[in-house]
Amino acid sequence: MLHLTSRGHVVFAEPLWRLSVTNVGTFLGHGSVPRWKLGVAKELAVFCYGGQTATETCRPGALTLVEPLLRDMRVAEIINQHLPADPRADFDYGEVLSLLIAARLANPIALVNVERWAAESGAEMLWNIPADKLNDDRLARALDALFTERHSILASISLHVAQSLNIPLHELHFDPTSILFSGEYQDSQPRETLEAGELHGNAALPPAHITKGWSSPDASHKGLLVHAGLCQFVDELGPLPLFAHLVDGNQNGHTAIAQQYALLCRHLRPPKLTMISDRGTCSVPHLARLFRAGHRALCAAPWNDYRTCFQQHREQLSWNRASYLSIEQHRRRREGNLPREHYDLAEVPHTWTDPETKQAFPGRLLFVFSSADQKVTRAQREKQLQKIRSGLEDLARNVAEGRRLTHAEGVSKRVQKLLGKSAAAQYFHWELVPLTKAERDNWSSSARGCTPPTHRFVFRLDQAAVDRDADDDGYAVLVTTVPAAESDADELFRKYKQQIHCEHSHHIFKGPLAVHPVFLKKPERVEALLFLLTIALQAYFVLQRRYRTALPADAPVKQRRTTARMLLKTFENYTLLIDETKHGHQVQATRLTARQRELLQVLQFPTPAQNLHQKLPRAP
Repeated sequence: MLHLTSRGHVVFAEPLWRLSVTNVGTFLGHGSVPRWKLGVAKELAVFCYGGQTATETCRPGALTLVEPLLRDMRVAEIINQHLPADPRADFDYGEVLSLLIAARLANPIALVNVERWAAESGAEMLWNIPADKLNDDRLARALDALFTERHSILASISLHVAQSLNIPLHELHFDPTSILFSGEYQDSQPRETLEAGELHGNAALPPAHITKGWSSPDASHKGLLVHAGLCQFVDELGPLPLFAHLVDGNQNGHTAIAQQYALLCRHLRPPKLTMISDRGTCSVPHLARLFRAGHRALCAAPWNDYRTCFQQHREQLSWNRASYLSIEQHRRRREGNLPREHYDLAEVPHTWTDPETKQAFPGRLLFVFSSADQKVTRAQREKQLQKIRSGLEDLARNVAEGRRLTHAEGVSKRVQKLLGKSAAAQYFHWELVPLTKAERDNWSSSARGCTPPTHRFVFRLDQAAVDRDADDDGYAVLVTTVPAAESDADELFRKYKQQIHCEHSHHIFKGPLAVHPVFLKKPERVEALLFLLTIALQAYFVLQRRYRTALPADAPVKQRRTTARMLLKTFENYTLLIDETKHGHQVQATRLTARQRELLQVLQFPTPAQNLHQKLPRAP
């Protein structure tokens, strides 16, 4: 029932909190109208105060997806198979470590804060571990146990995931990344040099040496680091990390891929394998190592190593347009008027000599020309040349005027600072030429602080060298031992370009999973934590892959590019209600949004209500 007041305001007999503003407008015959147009009086409040309540809340958020995901991956079960529970322990290692993985996926925090997070998120209910039992000592002991079987546990989980998702292991991309640390880590020691046959992994292999990296950008900040190498399967659905290994912070990519390959063969045991990697890992021993085992290699190579070979065959090369195009180039061809770039490919048979057996083995050189890279390289060189030339001209003018630091040592320091590590520095040559007596007598300057110079600064640009290098702009080389009968140059180039997905994986590793920076007391715990985070990284991309695979073929492009971060964010505000009763705490699931329910259906995960019904006893 409703009444009309003297001022024309409508007053409902029923409490108005039962109706939304939209329903009020519809009831009055005005459709959906804003609240300010209804002329609502104080007695027409849309919400009303109902007093205090004893109901508490917890916010599982992303755990709504993470908990069933880790259960489907059998993370806790596989860990327990390798790490039998201590009879004196209250909880097995599998549950504790899988909860720590979930914490990294849902809300990356320090170990000392996991206890508080477990209480606030309801993780203690989902894992049946009281929050006060999740202290940093218990988590640290679990990491100590994980260290003893780290390679085997990661490989076992990966083999299960690969089988459940129909992931073949015949092509893996390898790419290392550096992990920066805080603290001193004085207990960290360099590993002994081990041959491939002596690398058994797990407890037999000491933790990677946390030290200053000689060739890393982080070395300039005096940071301590290790290098983490990830082997990943990559296809149109994105990357999927499958195996990892850590090497000392001062070791290079050659050592990283040699140790990774040895452990990969021992734990994953792929019958066929093509290993794809960047130029930092390319070497003849690497190619020979895979060839002896019946495996294949595809990697970028340093240009200078094969530049002479390119010059020898340049006139006879047969170039073909590559079918690969970046997403941006596809967009330009559909709708844009920006320059259209392309790749050209040419191949040459090549033979290497195995450093161990001294026997020759065949392969191919794939020369690649990039029109975009040619433009960028030439523009960068010209910019560097102009900057150096301008600086040297200023220096020559200062020396001629007798300004400060015009002696040989001072001029040399200024030149080195100007040239720096620029690639264009090699084209410039300079010297100090002594002035004749007549030139010294004719010197005059009106500027204050100037002293008569004794030398003239002279520099020249080696234009012939510039032109010679400009002829190679845009060219690169890939080396492979894959026979031409198995894959042609175009297919191999397309597979190599998938290497860019590894960088995306590293970004997730150091970003949302918050690997960087790391601080723990013992190097063994540090390495165990990084392996644990690799499992979390794998789970992240398993979630993304499961969603994309389950979508219909005609799904919109935007939906097919949904990331795991977007999926987890959808549930970040999901909340459970907890009431205090005489029988204990009673947990109630709140209503899901349409989007949340849709995601659970696509992923075939249980709803929070179904999950709690299975894990918690029924309220009397």
